[in-house]
Amino acid sequence: MIILGIILMIIGFVAAIPAMWTIGIILLVVGLILSLMGAMGRAVGGRRTYY
Repeated sequence: MIILGIILMIIGFVAAIPAMWTIGIILLVVGLILSLMGAMGRAVGGRRTYY
């Protein structure tokens, strides 16, 4: 999820598509939050790691 967010941010920036840039930021933030929760030992949705 983090990698997808970064890819969408790059494509949105290069192609000048603000909606793709925004979706990329949202996916990046959600991916980081889920990753941090998994690192603290809290399983979210039955998974400890999200990529």
